[in-house]
Amino acid sequence: MATLFGPVTVTHHMGGFLGAWLGGKVFEVSGSYDRVWYADIALALGAALIHRPIVERRSVPAAA
Repeated sequence: MATLFGPVTVTHHMGGFLGAWLGGKVFEVSGSYDRVWYADIALALGAALIHRPIVERRSVPAAA
C-alpha cells in the first residue's frame, strides 16, 4: 500500500496543477470553460470505468 501511495500522491498533485493551468490556457484561447468541463467529464468517466472491475475483499478474522 505504501508503494502505491507515493505515485498516487505525485500524480494527484500534478493533475491539480495542470488542471488549473491548462484550464486558464483553454479559457485564454477559447474565451469559455466549456472545453475544460467536457475534458473533466471525460476524465471522470474514464477513471470510473478503470476502477469498476476492482473487487474489494475483506478478510474475516479467525475465531479464537
